[in-house]
Amino acid sequence: MNAARPFAWFSWSRWWGIVRKEFLQLRRDRVTFGMIVGIPIVQLALFGFAINSDPRHLPTAVIVAEHSEFTRSLMAAMRNSDYFDIVEELHDENAGRAALAQGRAQFVLNIPADFTKQLVRGEKPAVLLEADATDPTATGMALSAAAQLVSSVASKDLRGPLAHLMPADPPFEVRVHRLYNPEGITQYNIIPGLMGVILTMTLVMMTGLAMTRERERGTMENLLATPVRPIEVTTGKLVPYIAIGLIQATIILLASRWVFGVPFAGSVVAIYLAALLLIAANLTVGITLSSIARNQLQAMQMTMFYFLPNILLSGFMFPFAGMPVWARWIASVLPLTYFNRLIRGIILKGNGWIDLWPNIWPMGVFTLVVMLVAMRFYRRTLD
Repeated sequence: MNAARPFAWFSWSRWWGIVRKEFLQLRRDRVTFGMIVGIPIVQLALFGFAINSDPRHLPTAVIVAEHSEFTRSLMAAMRNSDYFDIVEELHDENAGRAALAQGRAQFVLNIPADFTKQLVRGEKPAVLLEADATDPTATGMALSAAAQLVSSVASKDLRGPLAHLMPADPPFEVRVHRLYNPEGITQYNIIPGLMGVILTMTLVMMTGLAMTRERERGTMENLLATPVRPIEVTTGKLVPYIAIGLIQATIILLASRWVFGVPFAGSVVAIYLAALLLIAANLTVGITLSSIARNQLQAMQMTMFYFLPNILLSGFMFPFAGMPVWARWIASVLPLTYFNRLIRGIILKGNGWIDLWPNIWPMGVFTLVVMLVAMRFYRRTLD
């Protein structure tokens, strides 16, 4: 009988029944189905539209000690290059350094008071272009374009009686001063930002999986059957992950200083406070995701869905200024965007609390809002 039916061990009807069951289960699992469709769409949108390694329209401040035809032509040439977007006019060099330190400007152009007089006399004056070089990728192409500003201004204004000021050498000079990372070392930009990436990836995933695992095993219900309150259970379970985050931050700081030679211009206390802000934000996100997920697989999928925009839009891998407006709006919600500015500002720029505050309060607001959402979802889940 077995010889007459060699395929009796395999039933196509049973096999098709298993296939249908899996498709029905996927259809009912809305989170997994959303990840199947959502992750490719998100990646296509981010890599296709948001990511740009040649940023343009970078915020530029100017310090103009005199207004003349030549200075106006110089600023017009900067705008026409598409790399510089003049956003404000400052009154002195201290204001320019503050704009660079706080991230309000990527470049500061300083035109001296006697620029026009020296140019007409043929003395080849110089204008100073200071750049925030913490991210070499963001400033590299723009600084290369700055060298073409001289010929653009000269061809427009040095005509007629002033044509003799256009010899083989340029009539004036644009001196570039790269601040905070003058040698353009990539590790100085990547290593500090890596702290935020690691904290975001590990803490959100570990928290989400831990909370979901507790519910799957039934131990969370056993804890809540005791006199312990839900807020005590959740906050008590988060303390070990705060310690884990601080240990990771310490390892990265030691490696960045002694292995990669990253200079430390700011306060170590400020670095740890910034790390605590990011740790708190990530833990609240992990709690929220675990309260929405039904199992550990869903929690991991949602973690990756949250992690992708953070790593791609926060300015860690690609210049923030090179993204379209809609991508920068999304990035402005993510805590990693502000942490990258904080950690690079502390380590490379030596920023003080006044310079750090514009990036501190958004992280605090994010943590508070997500914590309120997490507590609402968790009460519903635990009830």
